[in-house]
Amino acid sequence: MRDYEAVYIFDSALEETRINEKLDRYHGLVAGENGGTITAVDHWGRRQLAYPIQDKENGYYVVSHFATTAEKLPEFERILTLDEELLRYLIVVNEGDLQTSPAPIVEPSGDEDDDSDDEES
Repeated sequence: MRDYEAVYIFDSALEETRINEKLDRYHGLVAGENGGTITAVDHWGRRQLAYPIQDKENGYYVVSHFATTAEKLPEFERILTLDEELLRYLIVVNEGDLQTSPAPIVEPSGDEDDDSDDEES
């Protein structure tokens, strides 16, 4: 089994109860009796889209994390594609937190102090 992350963008006109029903159906395809598990579901809520999708300016965002086998994904994606109230989705392999190096600390140069001294004279 592998860990996955899915981002769903639903039509913002849908009520949250309807969205939860859809999520239960989707997650039933990859978890439960099928041997997978849902580890987290995060409702981001209604947000403005970066560009219109199907003439919609806003969408309801949900992010979920789940573990399942790769054999379950094709049917899962087929069901997602057929749902007309789901504007977009993205499924990626979740390999944990991104390891990034800290940004270098930039110290101010001594030249800035010299300019202020010249103005005082």
